Amino acid sequence: MRTVPTTILLLLLLLALPPAPAVALTDDGLALLAFKAAVTDDPASVLAKWSESDADPCRWPGVTCANISSQPRVVGLAVAGKNVAGYIPSELGSLLFLRRLNLHDNRLSGGIPPALSNASSLHSIFLYNNALTGKLPMALCDLPRLQNIDVSRNSLSGELPLDLRNCRSLQRLIVSRNTFSGEVPAGVWPELSSLQQLDLSSNAFNGSIPPDLGQLPKLSGTLNLSHNQFSGIVPPELGRLPATVTLDLRFNNLSGAIPQTGSLASQGPTAFLNNPALCGFPLQVACRAVPPPTQSPPPQNTSSSTASASNDSQHQPIKSSLIALISVADAAGVALVGIILVYIYWKVKDRREGRRGRGRAIAEDDDDDDRNKGLCGCIWGRRDRGWADGSSDDEEEGDGKCSGADGELVAIDRGFRMELDELLRSSAYVLGKGGKGIVYKVVVGNGSTPVAVRRLGGGGGGAERCKEFRAEARAMGRVRHPNVVRLRAYYWSPDEKLVVTDFVGNGNLATALRGRAGEPVLSWAARLKIAKGAARGLAYLHECNSTRRFVHGEVKPSNILLDADFTPRVADFGLVRLLAIAGCGPDGAPPSSGGSLLGGAIPYTKPQAPAQASGYRAPEARAPGARPAQKWDVFSFGVILLELLTGRGPADHASPSTSASFSGPSTTTTDRSGSAEHEAVPEAVRWVRRGFEDARPVAEMVDPALLREAPALPKKEIVAAFHVALACTEADPELRPKMKTVADSLDKVGS
Repeated sequence: MRTVPTTILLLLLLLALPPAPAVALTDDGLALLAFKAAVTDDPASVLAKWSESDADPCRWPGVTCANISSQPRVVGLAVAGKNVAGYIPSELGSLLFLRRLNLHDNRLSGGIPPALSNASSLHSIFLYNNALTGKLPMALCDLPRLQNIDVSRNSLSGELPLDLRNCRSLQRLIVSRNTFSGEVPAGVWPELSSLQQLDLSSNAFNGSIPPDLGQLPKLSGTLNLSHNQFSGIVPPELGRLPATVTLDLRFNNLSGAIPQTGSLASQGPTAFLNNPALCGFPLQVACRAVPPPTQSPPPQNTSSSTASASNDSQHQPIKSSLIALISVADAAGVALVGIILVYIYWKVKDRREGRRGRGRAIAEDDDDDDRNKGLCGCIWGRRDRGWADGSSDDEEEGDGKCSGADGELVAIDRGFRMELDELLRSSAYVLGKGGKGIVYKVVVGNGSTPVAVRRLGGGGGGAERCKEFRAEARAMGRVRHPNVVRLRAYYWSPDEKLVVTDFVGNGNLATALRGRAGEPVLSWAARLKIAKGAARGLAYLHECNSTRRFVHGEVKPSNILLDADFTPRVADFGLVRLLAIAGCGPDGAPPSSGGSLLGGAIPYTKPQAPAQASGYRAPEARAPGARPAQKWDVFSFGVILLELLTGRGPADHASPSTSASFSGPSTTTTDRSGSAEHEAVPEAVRWVRRGFEDARPVAEMVDPALLREAPALPKKEIVAAFHVALACTEADPELRPKMKTVADSLDKVGS
């Protein structure tokens, strides 16, 4: 019975105590809960942990905070790719220190609230791939730090107003795939001096293209105005854009001749396709000649007619003498041409006989002036030289060889002097077995001239296939660039095909990135040098060959060879075509596995492709029946550049390790999830893109090995290289820059 009074006493004491203080959310937390309340469907339950009972919103998934004035404030909101439905509440504008708003790849509807302009620290708004409607609120231009607006793939409408000029800090404006209409206003673009990317494609804009779009000095990548209803001419002022800008004016109603001014002259034909009334270079649509004036000459009076008649009678003898003089000049010209033709005939005949005596080596021209002519300093083939167009004396003399059973080693230039017997007697070492045949290192003579010999296999083939193989090999042999592996000679016989190239003896980029025993990690300077050189080599293949613009088709680290100074050289270009001509089986395997000319005892074995090899391929390259395109190479190079920066292969899953040694924003990221992009895009590309959208510290994405070797890396160079890589790996091939643009952009890094 004594326990009852004791219990009552304890209850009275508890009631006398003051009540516990209630959990109080900050203003930032209340604004975030307003967003949760606006979400009507959350299939992944990403907002389930957002609760008013938790006083610290910085621990909520998708929320990033930073200490400002010794208090944690929300600086980032990232609920991207979660398939949430609802609308964007105006309460988010009360997040005064919010810097990044990432709500892309969801099912949000309604309008973009103008109250977002109250979040005065906001610099990035990513709302793409939702179902937003209404107009783009120009109140956003009141944000003093606004740099990025991406509202593409929504249902926004209306016109672009003149108030857009107030967004003076804007760097990226992407409004593609909406229903915007009306004329694009002039007088806006000179005010946006910081704009680097502009994409107005796939809308309903009409009227003429504003000429002052050419006054965007920092524009890079692609100026995309395609899939609209623009009419009128292509403004010549667009030629003032930087040479690195790729123009996209496809699918409009433009007309007239394409101006050949400034950077417009370097655009490819794809920039102007599907404009029926557009003509001129680079389109293969000739512009009609300007018709002569239709006005009649003024009437003449009688006196002037009489004077004219008398003048005509006086000038008649002069015309006769002029005709005689022209006849004499024509005869002299014909005689001179005949002399020149006879001279050329004897010179060609002497050259043929000289080549026969040297074992049919195809000579280079000694004229240095001809060697330096042409775009990009290319070696331009000339029609008067047979090896330029496949109709040479070699072709005529080679008909018998192509139809016979005996093969012949044909040198591409004078610099390579090697007979077939000498090649077969030399020591040969197997370097590797890849998807394009066995590769041998062949040491000739005293060992001072090693070459790489690739055995493509058998496959038979008649005289026509032999001629095609030889023409293709000669075209490859004319490609001469310090960052491209040079083809020196080739061999064709019905049961064996070989190509001889320079031997590059320091391995390839794949091996260097993985690290070799006893060797230091590749430094940033070495990686940048490799990236620049490989870009130049690919740009040369794409742009600088007079007879053909090559597509590599399989750009990957193992095809970037390194010399002793880590100068890169692009290898294996054109071999897919040679394999097809040679009639080899899948992946270069010949139909039969007969012995090799080199060594004779090493049979051909079909290689297994590395697991990650497909990770460097562009998404569109994986479609059945897809034809190789240069933009494939651009994507592959972008993946390689990201690998140089991050140290991660294309399929590596990201688990970044932070480091404070590399200067970056002092923020704490609590959500590492990103957008649900196309599954064909490599994981490394998606991870880096999410990292930049979420403004993560750059140190979280840089290769940790670089940070260990040199903690004080040049941040500006790293970030610039990242931006180049992201431009190369755009999912839409039309948004990727040309390889020459990539090379130019990288050359500016660290210059």
